[in-house]
Parts: sequence; C-alpha cells; structure tokens
Amino acid sequence: MKGLFATSFTAAAMRRTITPLLAGAIGLGTVAARADDRRIGQVRFTACDIGGQQRAEAIEAYCTKFEVAEDPAHPEGRKIRLNVALVPARSAKPKPDLLVFLAGGPGQSAVETFDQVQPAFRKLLRDRHVLLVDQRGTGESNRLACPRPGQDEAFDEAAPTPERLRALAQACLDGVKDRADPRFYTTTDAIRDLETLRAALGKPQYNLVGGSYGTRVALSYLQAHPDSLRSVILDGVVPQDEALGQSHARNLDDGLDRIFAACRADAACAQRFGDPAATLAALRQSLQAAPPTVTLPDPVTQQPVTRTLTADALAGIVRLYAYAPESAALLPLLIDEAAHGRPQPLLAQGLTLYRKLPERLAHGMELSVICAEDLPELRDDPADAGRLIGNGLVRLLRAQCPVWPTGTRPPGFKQPVVSDKPVLLLSGEWDPVTPPRFAEIAAKTLSNSRHLVARGRGHIVMTRGCLPKLAAVFVDTLKPAALDTSCLNSFGNTPAFTSYLGPQP
Repeated sequence: MKGLFATSFTAAAMRRTITPLLAGAIGLGTVAARADDRRIGQVRFTACDIGGQQRAEAIEAYCTKFEVAEDPAHPEGRKIRLNVALVPARSAKPKPDLLVFLAGGPGQSAVETFDQVQPAFRKLLRDRHVLLVDQRGTGESNRLACPRPGQDEAFDEAAPTPERLRALAQACLDGVKDRADPRFYTTTDAIRDLETLRAALGKPQYNLVGGSYGTRVALSYLQAHPDSLRSVILDGVVPQDEALGQSHARNLDDGLDRIFAACRADAACAQRFGDPAATLAALRQSLQAAPPTVTLPDPVTQQPVTRTLTADALAGIVRLYAYAPESAALLPLLIDEAAHGRPQPLLAQGLTLYRKLPERLAHGMELSVICAEDLPELRDDPADAGRLIGNGLVRLLRAQCPVWPTGTRPPGFKQPVVSDKPVLLLSGEWDPVTPPRFAEIAAKTLSNSRHLVARGRGHIVMTRGCLPKLAAVFVDTLKPAALDTSCLNSFGNTPAFTSYLGPQP
C-alpha cells in the first residue's frame, strides 16, 4: 500500500530571472565582494543552480552546507550537513524577514521540490528571499532513503505480510545505521535545526510556508518558538492532534465522492460513465476475486512487461490520481476501461507513479517522524474496513515502527496550537488527504487566522489561480481578515476526460 503524506505538486514551474544581488545580505551581514560569494550573518553562500528536474532550466540561487549536531545532547558527536539554498528576492532592497518553504511527505526535499512550487512564490519573491532547507533525513541532508513497502509488491496478488514489512524496515535500518541514528530525525529536531540556522543568519524573523506535512512543522514551530515567526501560511493543513495516516481512508473516500459527484452532475461525463463510484466498487470486488494479469508496453522502455492489477494496486493508483484535478479528471475513464477488461492504461499509470516515488520521498525519515509522533494514536478503525484503502496504511506503520529506533515528542506536541500570530490556511475542496475540515479544526485556536477553500481543487493549492497574489498580500499586510478573496469565485471543476482526447467539447 502506498505511503503517507506524499505531497503531489502538479503546477508547472515559471521561468524567472533572479537578480544576483543580496542587497546588504538582507540587512543582517555584509555582502562579499565576489558575485558568486555571499555572506549573511555567519553563513557563507555560493552561487548555485537548483531544481531543473521539472523545468527546462535550473533556478539560480545561493547554496551552502550548514553543520548541526545529530544528537543535540552530544554536540561533540556525529554531525549532519544540512543542504541549504537561498533564492534571492528581485528587489534591490529586500525586506529583512525571510520566507521559509517547508516541504511535505514526510520525506520530501525542500530544495528539490521548490521548482514545482515556484509559481506560489512568484509574487512573494518580489521583496523577500526564500530560504530552502532540506530537513534532516531528506534530500542532501543525510537522506534516509529506503525502498517503500508496496513498491515491489504493488502488482503482486498477495499483499505484503507483517513479517515482510518488518523485514523491509530492518533492511532499511541496516542501510542507514552506520551514518544515522533514526531517533534524531523528527519534526522537533528539524525545528531545532531551523532555529540554529536562524541564529547563525542574524536572527531574522521567518515567514513559514508549509505544505502538507510541512504544515505540521510550521504549527509545531509556532507552538515552540512563536517569537521567531512573523507569519505562517498552511497549505493542505494537518491539525496538530491528527495522527498521520489515521484518517487517510476516510479522507480518500470523501475526496472521491466529490470527484465522482461532479462527473454525475456533468451531462457528458454522466452519459459516458454513469456512476464512476459504482463502477469503482464493482471493479474492486472483481479484482479481489480474480485479479487479471496482462502484458503491456513499459511506459519508459516500451518493452513488454507483465503485471497483475490487484485490488491494492487499484487503490494505490486511484489514491495518487485523486491528489490533483488534472489527474483526477482521468479517473472515470481509467476506471471504466479497467472495468471493461482493458486494465492496461491504469496499470501503465501505476507503473509510472510507483517508479517516481522513491526519488521524491525518503522512507526512513518518514518512519522516524511517524513512529515517534503518531504511533501511539494509530489504530485499526472498523469504519475503514470497507473503504478503498481500508486500514492498510495504519497496519503498515504498526508493523514497521517496532523495528525502527524511535525518538520522542515533547510534552504538549499533540495539543492544538494556540496563537494570535497571522496565519493563512488554504485547502482544496476535493483534497483526498488533508480535507478542508482539517484546516477548520486547526483554525479554532488560531485567533488571527483565515481559511480559504479553492473550489474543485485537490491537495496543495497555493500555486493555483489568484492564491499566489493573496499569499503575497497576506505576508505584506499581516491582515488575513482584510483579504479581498472575490477572485476565488473563478475557481471551478476540471471536466472529466470522456476519451483519451480529453473532455467532451
């Protein structure tokens, strides 16, 4: 079964010319004489390029390696070199506070992910630098990369047993234990790293921008160090008391209900597919009884490969395709094709998705976070038994966590965050993993906050429509209640594909 808070960024990146000036090193230090060498406070940056995987060209930035102790109680022990990048503002006189992007997952690299979310920062970068730090255990910050359970077994008829899951966790641990102690790769450790870096930079205030699991980091930071923060943007919100993975089954079914309801309400989609929810339920039942094995061209090599479409594989593919409206628009068609004996297109999409995930997530870091912070609250829910992914994610974690060295969470970590700092919360109406109700829960104790919902959108919405503009106005004014959100009325549903040529005109 697929993994947990894998944030799916689908917006195309925008090309932007970045000024090489750091303008007085954001007022916190001196600018070195050479154009490719910058110093902010005690930290020296060197010109670099980041991204490039999702873009035709890389993003110009300034990079450094910032050393921290792996175990803060033993600073003389092993060190971690955090991968840090600074994307400079366009202004010659940028504001002294910094924007800090907190990536999702858990397990995503902020530096590697930024090229996918850059449209969300295009207006924010006018007057403020963006600081990107690969959270310890991700990217180039001592990445704890391991095969994810379900990647190899995704198209097998038998789901991985608890014994197999424990063996995978042990193999993962054996691969990292000589260079990392997984107990020290939690959210609390990441916040400590950001505070240590902030001190070295001259103690600027941060404006946090967190997506998905990054919202947990942001809320935890707000809880632990409110004076270090100027503002917070939460996109795809995880309430502090929510156990990662516990509500995934319900949230996915709720998101699919909205996606399929939009199809039933659209004349062309309803005529072509009837009720996609009923078709999906019937397909799942048939796969549980007799999963078909077919041969199809490999999506990359075009060589013939043989794969089985199991009920678990179906659930994993549908789940990831529900993250964004562009891919969700394909679901009625792919499900209908598979239900009519043509599972090859669905399997091809699954092969593509499963191959990309190991590049995007560090599963060892994911285990370090969830086993320390969420395992006590994870439990089988009888109500999830009949849902598409059932209790699979919870059982995966409960099988693997006993093998994984577990850190600690501070007292009160799971308590709602109470704050009067300016906070902007963003949700997608169709989000299958962090639904709008999550943001409403978090907002109850954030007295200076506002929650915006993007109609017809899925997971991570800050790149969409007018939301980059609203985010920039919010960070400038720190007045969430005063935002003019009338532009949100332009959001709507993405029409479903009625054929491989696209939606019906």
